[in-house]
Amino acid sequence: MSTFSIHSRLRRLSKTQKLSAAGVSAAACAALSLSLVPAHAETPAEPQASSAAPVVIAGLPQAKTIQASIIEQHSTAEKLVKAADAVKAKHAAAAKAKAEAKAAAKAKAAAKTKAKAAAKAKADVAKRSSQAASRSAARTPVYADNLNGWITEALDIMKAHGIPGSYDGLHRNIMRESTGNPNAVNGWDINAQNGTPSCGLLQVIQPTFNAYHVPGTSTNIYDPVANITAAANYAADRYGSIDNVNSAF
Repeated sequence: MSTFSIHSRLRRLSKTQKLSAAGVSAAACAALSLSLVPAHAETPAEPQASSAAPVVIAGLPQAKTIQASIIEQHSTAEKLVKAADAVKAKHAAAAKAKAEAKAAAKAKAAAKTKAKAAAKAKADVAKRSSQAASRSAARTPVYADNLNGWITEALDIMKAHGIPGSYDGLHRNIMRESTGNPNAVNGWDINAQNGTPSCGLLQVIQPTFNAYHVPGTSTNIYDPVANITAAANYAADRYGSIDNVNSAF
C-alpha cells in the first residue's frame, strides 16, 4: 500500500480512533521489544539476523499492562471527545439563545416604533380637528349687542334663508317704527285696539311674528334679531322686500 493511501486513510479516522491506533502501535512495539530482548540476555557483540518466527505477546505480563493502558487511554479519549461535544453544544445553545433574544428585542423595538407612529398619527388627526374647529370658531362672527349688531346678524340670517333686504332698508324702517327701541309697544293703533299690539323694532304683531318666524331665531317677539327677520320675511312675502316698505306695514 502506498504512503499516500495510508495518510489518506489516517486523515479519515476520528480523534478517538487515531488515539486508539497510536496506543495499539505503541503497545505492539513495546511487546515486540520485550519478546526479542529478554531481561537476562546480554547484548551481542555483533548484530544478528532476527528470527522470522512470529512474536507472541498475549501471554506476557507486559502485554496485559499495555492493554490496560490502551483501554484507559481509549476511555480518556472518549471522555475528551464527549466533553468537547458538550462544550460545543453549550456554545451552540448560547448562540441560539442570544440570536432569539436579539430577534425578540428587534421585534419589541419595531412594535414600539409602530405604536409611537400610530400615537403620533392619532395626535396629528386630533390636532388638525382642533385647528379646524378653531378656524371655524374664528370664522363665526361676533355681533355687537346694539342696533348695528342686530341688523348685521339679521342680514346674515336672511341671506342664509333667501330673504331679500338691505342694511339701509332695515335701518330706515326700524328708525321710523321704533327709533331703535327693541321693547317699543304701540298701544293706541287698531292692532292694539284689537288686542294684538305691535311690538319690537319693526312693530310686528304676534300673529304675524308667529306666521313668519325664521327658524333658528328666538321665539320671543321682543328679541331684536328674531323681530327683524320675521318682519323682513313678512315684507318679502307682501311687498317683495323690506327695501320696498316706506311706511307702516
